[in-house]
Amino acid sequence: MKKWVQKAIVQKFISYLPLSHKINYIFQKYVTKGVTLSDEYFYDRLGHARDHIKSFQKYSDKKVPECSLEIGTGWYPIVPVSFFLAGTDKIYSVDISFLTSKERLGTTIQKFLEVYNSGQLKNYFDFQQSRFDILKNLHNNYDKYSLDEVLQMLNLKYLIEDARNLSLPDNSIDLVNSNNTFEHIYPNILIPILKEFRRVVKKQNGVMSHFIDMSDHFAHLDKSINIYNFLRFSDKQWKWIDNSIQPQNRIRIFDYKQIFYDLKIPISNESFSKGNLNELKSIQLADKFANQPLEEIAKSHCHFISNMKQLEDRS
Repeated sequence: MKKWVQKAIVQKFISYLPLSHKINYIFQKYVTKGVTLSDEYFYDRLGHARDHIKSFQKYSDKKVPECSLEIGTGWYPIVPVSFFLAGTDKIYSVDISFLTSKERLGTTIQKFLEVYNSGQLKNYFDFQQSRFDILKNLHNNYDKYSLDEVLQMLNLKYLIEDARNLSLPDNSIDLVNSNNTFEHIYPNILIPILKEFRRVVKKQNGVMSHFIDMSDHFAHLDKSINIYNFLRFSDKQWKWIDNSIQPQNRIRIFDYKQIFYDLKIPISNESFSKGNLNELKSIQLADKFANQPLEEIAKSHCHFISNMKQLEDRS
């Protein structure tokens, strides 16, 4: 049995259990080894933080956002800590469950120190030395602080709530960002979430910056399949395979563009990976995908940037 099938079966079973996210963490930590903070993952998220900051600076008159919001931060808050080092004063992370811990936050801080000591951190974004000194002090005295104290020192507040109904006022966030999260949210939930983002982001100097990974995430574990493998299945078949712990909506770049267009959220700049057309052609695509332009289906990753002043100018 292929590795991806084994993982799909186990996660499907776990999804029906109480405390499913905690059980899934244990499964991924000890079985799939998918929750270790690797250098590859850390540098990838540093790159996202860098690009979020650059995107914000392009469309705002501020150097860094005073207040940021990220959805789906996950186990290691690399982007929020990056924003703290850059100078952001209020950093919100919204999720349906609290996935980090003091241990995982400590691992994140340790990794920042390693990258700083290697001389690499300055290559990603300008950070305030005073903020880094706080990070270093936290690391050196970590056992003295509670998790709440650590989060407070990092200007980081977790909102464990439904992102479709945020406890934030209108026009209060300078930068809304996500990092390979949208692909885990089905359109019926993503659309009201984006409506909320549109509500809370500032219309003057506000920016949205979203990275989306449209590849089959099972292929990250199982190299016997390619990143388009999940496009073989009909919606009915995929419903049986997919799970509520790490769902994959399978929607393509043109679907996201249509959602943004319908919500009147501008895409002021975009970039994308063309993917691999030959790998795509090796898959017997389900009808819903086979009837679309293959070049568009093949696009595997994208980055959408929204200058929210355009929304105000159009209204």
